[in-house]
Amino acid sequence: MATSLGLTACSSDDSADASIVTTNAGEPQNGLVPTNTAENMGGRVVDRLFAGLKRYDADGKAYDEMAEKIETSDRKSYRITIKPNWKFTDGTTVTAKSFVDAWNFGALGTNGHLQSYAFTPIAGFDEVNAEKPTAQTMSGLKIVDDRTFTVELKEPSIDFESALGYAPFYPLPEVAFKDIKAFGENPVGNGPYAFVSWEHNVKIDLKPNADYPGGRPAKNKGLRFVMYQSFETAYADLQAGNLDALDTIPTSALSTFKADLGDRAITKPTAQNQHIGVQSTVAHFSGEEGVLRKRALSMAINRPQIVEKIFNGLREPAHEFTASTLPGYNGKLPGSEVFEYNPTEAKKVWAQADAISPWSGKLEVAYNSDGGHQAWIEATVNSIKNTLGIDAVPAPVPTFKSIRDAVNAKTIGKAFRYGWQGDYPTMMQFLSAQYYSFSESNSVGYNNPEVDKLFKAAMAAPNNDEAYKLIGQAQTIMIKDMADIPMFYYIAAAGRSDKVSAAPMSWNGLFDFENIEK
Repeated sequence: MATSLGLTACSSDDSADASIVTTNAGEPQNGLVPTNTAENMGGRVVDRLFAGLKRYDADGKAYDEMAEKIETSDRKSYRITIKPNWKFTDGTTVTAKSFVDAWNFGALGTNGHLQSYAFTPIAGFDEVNAEKPTAQTMSGLKIVDDRTFTVELKEPSIDFESALGYAPFYPLPEVAFKDIKAFGENPVGNGPYAFVSWEHNVKIDLKPNADYPGGRPAKNKGLRFVMYQSFETAYADLQAGNLDALDTIPTSALSTFKADLGDRAITKPTAQNQHIGVQSTVAHFSGEEGVLRKRALSMAINRPQIVEKIFNGLREPAHEFTASTLPGYNGKLPGSEVFEYNPTEAKKVWAQADAISPWSGKLEVAYNSDGGHQAWIEATVNSIKNTLGIDAVPAPVPTFKSIRDAVNAKTIGKAFRYGWQGDYPTMMQFLSAQYYSFSESNSVGYNNPEVDKLFKAAMAAPNNDEAYKLIGQAQTIMIKDMADIPMFYYIAAAGRSDKVSAAPMSWNGLFDFENIEK
């Protein structure tokens, strides 16, 4: 794909273009609509264009943004007052209705938005989110006046207020509801940047929003999200000064990038993970046999060796389903030994699965070729092949969008890599998005009513410690079920060009884009 796409402009004498910060990206899966953006190529753009009730700093700490007041005495009933005179980039005013209409639209089952699960705690969600909705709006949302609305939750929620800076909770202008598909191609936001253009599979350009009054103003002249087919090409552009900020150093350069970049090299433990998923529609991966197969595969993978040989130590073997940087993390849950390399036990468990139904065919593990995953997927399938003696092969898919479309449509038909990058720093954000039975972001189709109940109980817990206990119980069941195969937690490896004086990395592995200075 266009790897240096018009990047000649960035290194030319055109001072307007030269002052824009260029950073790596990929083609978003969908239009730039907050409630239908559940992947980070679209998310990194959406979060620049919109402002919510809360905002998060580079360490993940939440601050009031559009909220003037968020009042509650029981974490169940909320009265929210927004700041006055905040505008969308089309000049219309952001009102309480802008929030309520956006949330109802995102929750509506017939719209099928990928982030609809985020509204689960709100009273009336179930009726609105049903396959055949019995209501069009959530009963728990009421507009009081132009600047005030109330939210009634089904149960008290320990996470709700923290989540209010997360993309699904952004407001939308009236124009969005006239043609949401057209809006996704040319979004109108209220955040620190305004949309300029989207050249599909090439680049997205944003400019600072001069009217933005919030707490994360742009310290640069604009952003260009450049879509690369490989991190190797992006890294070459970074070294040549044709790319300003790269959030993922290719695996081929992990042993040299610190020497290559010097003080422009960036590392930081982040709230990101990597998994291998298998949907139950794949032959041999349903029911008890499927659980045994995934258990055997997990123990057949030598994660520490892959971390050392492929990632030069810049990953951490996973021991549960979230990320080790999150509050309440517990890497020693009952059953977590299934994530340890154990060839003898792996063979034994694989044989138990064969007793149910003899293995046939080959194990394919899909990955997107534009994401820098080839080396670790090849190492993973080789570990499986050598341990279990089966035919295991990588299955490259050209683009991130292509693999996500197949996963979401449940048509991928093979194992696949996927990951999660935190939207706000809590374990429940990771778990509810990926493993709630009704979440549109549930890539593997995991469905356990007992786990759903424990998630709900954790959200309603009276304090964090009690929530962490309930989350541990839920994850213990998920380990027993082998919801999927956790692989790694991340230690970000990134870099900036010599044209950039500051490029801070945020808690979730993305740049703190507003604070990139050139």
